[in-house]
Amino acid sequence: MFRSLRRALCAVAAALLLPLTGAGTQPARAAEAQAGAGYWHTSGRQILDASGQPVRIAGINWFGFETGNHVVHGLWTRDYKSMLDQMKSLGYNTLRLPFSDDILKPGTMPDSINYADGKNADLQGLTSLQVLDKIVTYAGQAGLKIVLDRHRPDAGGQSALWYTSAVPESTWIANLKALAARYKGNSTVIGIDLHNEPHDPACWGCGDTTRDWRLAAQRAGNAVLSVNPELLIMVEGVQSFNGVNGWWGGNLMGVAQYPVQLDVPNRLVYSAHDYATSVAQQSWFSDPAFPDNMPGVWDRYWGYIFKQNIAPVWVGEFGTTLQSTVDQKWLAALVTYLRSTSTYGADSFHWTFWSWNPNSGDTGGILKDDWSTVDTVKDGYLASIKAPGFPGGGSGGGGDPDPGGGTAACSAVYTVSSDWGGGFNAEVKVTNSGATALKSWRVTWTWPGSQQVTNMWNASYTQTGSTVTATNAAHNGAIAAGGSASFGFGGAPGGGGVPTVSCVAT
Repeated sequence: MFRSLRRALCAVAAALLLPLTGAGTQPARAAEAQAGAGYWHTSGRQILDASGQPVRIAGINWFGFETGNHVVHGLWTRDYKSMLDQMKSLGYNTLRLPFSDDILKPGTMPDSINYADGKNADLQGLTSLQVLDKIVTYAGQAGLKIVLDRHRPDAGGQSALWYTSAVPESTWIANLKALAARYKGNSTVIGIDLHNEPHDPACWGCGDTTRDWRLAAQRAGNAVLSVNPELLIMVEGVQSFNGVNGWWGGNLMGVAQYPVQLDVPNRLVYSAHDYATSVAQQSWFSDPAFPDNMPGVWDRYWGYIFKQNIAPVWVGEFGTTLQSTVDQKWLAALVTYLRSTSTYGADSFHWTFWSWNPNSGDTGGILKDDWSTVDTVKDGYLASIKAPGFPGGGSGGGGDPDPGGGTAACSAVYTVSSDWGGGFNAEVKVTNSGATALKSWRVTWTWPGSQQVTNMWNASYTQTGSTVTATNAAHNGAIAAGGSASFGFGGAPGGGGVPTVSCVAT
């Protein structure tokens, strides 16, 4: 994401609407609920897990390692494990982690981590890379996959090309190889995004080795695969191709003529970025046909790669403040274009939303400024494209969801997050308290008063009198031993206090 550092974008040529043929659709399959184990590979436009089951990346960006803090943001407020638990509970299954090459310098230490009251206790004294190790380990236990994103050469800001005078190409490639080696054998890290948002003067297919991003991506991708041939290689677009301009990293028109060629087959994923007017104005937003014109725009820049079954397409960043009507229409149209999981399953576009962080200046985040409360409106737009989670529990091979056997059990904690008299919001955290993985769960409580649920997210519910029964959503029923999931709801009137809650593993 380029935030305030790149608010000045070039004008974009009017998009041509190209008729493109699509491959046949495949309905969602029940088997996908347990898909995701091990390393992944590609087949046509799909990503498959180690056993050949299709998977869908449906995730979130959590930035900070690329900044002067040299660590993900928000740890000045919360424990990192609670952040990852919350991401998983909301139905995100993959985490894109931006970083800069600074964190690979020996002795680079993280800044602004809160250790009070036991927060982040196991991060004290660790380097930035060692903190990254901890995040990878816990994410794997929780069932989250990770894509590492080389966002910047240094913490100072974006770079148009993949190298600078201070960070030459040789350093870029050496550091990518070092990360590939560091996490070799740990299938929590399923891919590397080679460089964030190449833009002018970067070109695609021009043949100038100092500017041709396609050639550089081949060099770096093959170097990574020489160390760990199991990784997915994510290659973003550029800004301009044949005089047609687009978002930084969002123009993949050149793939049709100049595809990236890697030494290891079935490892390539193309990545596009797309944004709304809160980031910058583009010509298509003022088209009289907006938002009906947007599928043709996306087809032209990157969607054709998926529709023509060339390779998987991952929208690695998209986001908005949602403050304008235009932005709301844009996000609704994009979510539809990305294909709902209920209809298409994993035969869909992949995505990681920008961002988890509320401190993204021109998009905001899924979290509000307190780094805890969920923007349920923004998160709600993404509901139809969220996808099943992955088995957790280990740092190698994807983990065994039930390594020890035993009886499934769960517990639940009910917390009132706000109460204004006329109504209230509450959260229930469900924890797997047994030794075996949960497949699903059901939580019940009875209010002593006249409270009624007005809306609920990340669970479905029934209410009979004052008794409420909440059942997991499709994306958060499976919980590894020791793991947790959360759901929230609004109710009225307020003043109901905290009832006794029971949890049953089903």
